[in-house]
Formats: sequence, structure tokens, C-alpha cells
Amino acid sequence: MKLKKDILITKASGQVVPFSEEKLRNSLIRSGADNDQIEKILNEISDKLFEGMSTKKLYRLAFNMLKGNSSHLAAKYHLKRAIMELGPSGYPFEKFIGELLKRQGYSVTVGEIVKGKCVNHEIDVIALADHHHFMIECKYHNLQGIICDVKIPLYIQSRFKDVEAEWLKQPGHDKMVHQGWVVTNTKFSTDAIKYGNCIGLKLLGWDYPAKESLKALIDNFGLYPVTCLTTLSHSEKQKLLDKKIVLCQEVFADEKLLHDIDMKESRIKNTMKEVEQLCQTLSNNDKHKIV
Repeated sequence: MKLKKDILITKASGQVVPFSEEKLRNSLIRSGADNDQIEKILNEISDKLFEGMSTKKLYRLAFNMLKGNSSHLAAKYHLKRAIMELGPSGYPFEKFIGELLKRQGYSVTVGEIVKGKCVNHEIDVIALADHHHFMIECKYHNLQGIICDVKIPLYIQSRFKDVEAEWLKQPGHDKMVHQGWVVTNTKFSTDAIKYGNCIGLKLLGWDYPAKESLKALIDNFGLYPVTCLTTLSHSEKQKLLDKKIVLCQEVFADEKLLHDIDMKESRIKNTMKEVEQLCQTLSNNDKHKIV
């Protein structure tokens, strides 16, 4: 059954846009749902769709339907919101980005204070591999609808140039590629993208660049945050984050982490099953390495 194409829905930003069956279908495909599951969800949502419906309500309907069939598919579908649940501080997001880079073979440090030519800087993530040396600033937001505008890359580029001037004094660094990065879990404005491309600043956003965006890299490497897990309560997720446990992979490697947050044995079994299904997509393939 085809969904109504003339229905207007309301985004988190307040913008009113036509409902897109294609976008909903694609998000369900990315979660790993099969054709039968997708068609069933689309049919059910068709009956509940109404003028002015919020994207939040639309998401919740699809999420609950997926969760009823498969928790790990619902966890993948929940990915964008799960990243936003890594707060309120930015540290879990910084660690998450660091782990994503480690997966690609980079040596990573998080939250390091480094000397610049003029002043010292606290850098969110520093990544080093082969002849590449990156200074990465993470702009984390826990609310939807926020845009990373051009002021952010302008500011980060000035910090990067101060740090790079000091790096170039180190032996061998004259032959290395140095680059500043801005990573965000939301979107960049058009001007931010124009400036980044013009100046050589790497921008990595939720859906930018198109084929190597943050969401694409997470799916490619199977590195999902613990906040994805549908079998954990909000307080249990927070307990793991408080212990600096950010990745499902960490739980997969050490079931004791769930015992440490006082989960009942009967629930641990279900959570470990969900974790295992999410982590089975982990790959050593580095063809998606971002440089």
C-alpha cells in the first residue's frame, strides 16, 4: 500500500514538509528490516498518518513496530537519537569518535591539552596514522534541529593553524599531512560546508559527506553506542556512560559490565543477545577509512 503523499508533517525544527515514504522506507532498510517487515510497517503507519503529524511521533510509531519484531533492528533505527542520548556532556561523543577512528587504524588520544604557537588548546581528539596527523573538534548536540553554522569551522580553523604551527617544529612533521576536523552529530549549514571545502577543513556530520557520513561509518564498522540498546532502561544506559562505557562492543567483550550496574540475570541474557546481533557486523575492512 502506498502512503499518502500529500500529507504535511512537522520536523523538530518546526519546519513543515511533505511526508516522504521514500525517506521512511530508506531508514527502515538501513536498520536491516526485510521487505515484509517494511511493507507491514508502511501499511500500519498509512492508517495513522495525519496532517501536521510530528516527525517524532512518526519515528516512535515505526520504532515500536520494529521493536515488537526485533530489538536489534529497532536499536539501529534508533541510532540518531541514541547518539543524542550520549550527553549531557560531550565526553562520551568524543570517546565514540575516537573509537571510530581507532577502528580505522589511527592512534588516538582524547581530551589532550597541546601547545600552540600562541596559546595552549584542549583538543577533543587527536588522530595519527602513517603520515596523517589530525586535530579533531567534536560539536555534540542533544537536541534535534540544531545546525552547525559557519562560525564553528571558522573558529576551529584558527585553533588548528595555531596548533599546526607548533607541530611543524617537531622532527619529521614537515613531511606529514596536518588537517583540522569538525565532527558533529547534527548537520552543517551550506556556508559551513563551503568554507570547509574552500579552506581544507574536514567536515564530518550526521549525513555529510553523503557516502562517508557519520551514520554511514557507524553502520559500516558496526560501532553502535550503548544508548542504542532497547533492552536497557534510561538509568541503566546512564550508569554505563558514567563508567565511561560508550560502545556496545565493550559490553559484548565483558558481560560483567551489566552485572556491575545491578541488572537482573534474566534481563542480562536479552541484552547480551541484542548486543551480539549489533556487533556481528564488525569488520576489519578499512575501505571506508576517512582521510
